[in-house]
Amino acid sequence: MHAANDSSIGLALSGGGFRATLFGLGSLWRLNEAGLLGRLARVTSVSGGSILAGILAFHWRQLRFVDGRADNFEAVVATPVREFCGQSIDIKTAALGHLVPFMTSGEFLARRYAKDLFGETRLHALPDPGSEPAPRFVFYATNMQTGRSFRFTQRYIADYYLGISSAPEVTLAEAVAASSAFPPIFSPVILKTDPATWEQPHKELPNLEKLRRRIVLADGGVYDNMGLEGLLHDEGRRGLRRSVDVLLVSDAGAPFEIDETPFEDDLLQLGRVRDILIDQTRALRKRWLVEDFKAGRRRGAYWGVGTSIGDYHDPGALTVDNEITVALESIPTRLKKFGAREQGRLINWGYALADVALRSRASFAIAPSQGWPVPEWRLD
Repeated sequence: MHAANDSSIGLALSGGGFRATLFGLGSLWRLNEAGLLGRLARVTSVSGGSILAGILAFHWRQLRFVDGRADNFEAVVATPVREFCGQSIDIKTAALGHLVPFMTSGEFLARRYAKDLFGETRLHALPDPGSEPAPRFVFYATNMQTGRSFRFTQRYIADYYLGISSAPEVTLAEAVAASSAFPPIFSPVILKTDPATWEQPHKELPNLEKLRRRIVLADGGVYDNMGLEGLLHDEGRRGLRRSVDVLLVSDAGAPFEIDETPFEDDLLQLGRVRDILIDQTRALRKRWLVEDFKAGRRRGAYWGVGTSIGDYHDPGALTVDNEITVALESIPTRLKKFGAREQGRLINWGYALADVALRSRASFAIAPSQGWPVPEWRLD
């Protein structure tokens, strides 16, 4: 079965710090070479994946597409991603948020994204699929008040309980910061909106206006570290509920680690409990998705930083599982400087896994790749 050329394609970019940003870049690189990047109808993202999605959205109009492939992808997208991941921003940003009164680490994070990547570009200024060839970008955060995912798109912001606001004055830097504000280091990001711009609440809560006026947000991975919901249905205006035809997931979330000596005091054990809850939710979503693929209920492919490339049994695979590829999933989840070797290997690994997954799982009729995007850090 081959995915038809008119099939709508959605891509989810997971959380996982700079590890996810770079692994996802490799995935995008392969999609572009295959002529699929320009065909994306929707891109959803969380945390480190939102850094990559933000850069892609910000530079989308600069990409020169021919038959779905941009001939300037490396210069327009890959280079700024690698430059940004070549610097450390987490320790200083977190320290400022805890030392400077009346400002949170999340606000300092948004300022850093604005300074280095996006300026004051607002979401509604990004390319919009309603008027030009572009995907719908969905940046996920978690609403700490309602306990639901909070969605930023070019046209609206939304929350299951709060409803939809189609007139948000939100910058791209704020959206990406909210999506990557991992608690307690970078959170919260406080979003202030005009309650009068909201509509379609799930139900009329007695404190709805207050909840809409001041919204407390944290990393989207707290709710869904793969950002899948936006590919399964579109929570847009007039209650639209339409999934994409082909669902692709690039997942660089960290593997759950066994801890022989977890903290046992009342305070520090809460971090371990949080990690267990997030990991279980992620595992359930992944299991459900893969089972749907296998049963033919959905079309698409999943590839993760911990995936064994040998499981695809693809003679055209760029590499085999080895000590280098296994070690990549253990790279810490940080917004810390990644050197050329770490960057190159993560990009190549995302590229190699996307290559086999697109052909053998999503059934795209594309030729195997003939080389590495970062040849100096080959994985074979």
